[in-house]
Amino acid sequence: MMAIYGPLQLILSVVFTVMIIHIIMSWLISFQVINPYQPFVNSLWTGLNRLLEPIYTPIRRILPDTRPLDLAPLVAFIILISLRDYILPVIFGFG
Repeated sequence: MMAIYGPLQLILSVVFTVMIIHIIMSWLISFQVINPYQPFVNSLWTGLNRLLEPIYTPIRRILPDTRPLDLAPLVAFIILISLRDYILPVIFGFG
């Protein structure tokens, strides 16, 4: 069981870190702390969006439209934390 649990924990931890970076970067772009037109920032932002958009899109279909505020990252973040910290340990008998 540990052979499955360990890699799943690692994958969820990497996705958690990528989501944290994406959320912080979106705040920095929104408050104009960093310039999204710089090549490095633009390529990093585009890459993060391409990685996380497959996670956010199904959630956006379910949630109601709150146009100025995107709640999909928050919902995905809560689901990810629940999976990583509560659901997986119970499934594999560690909690």
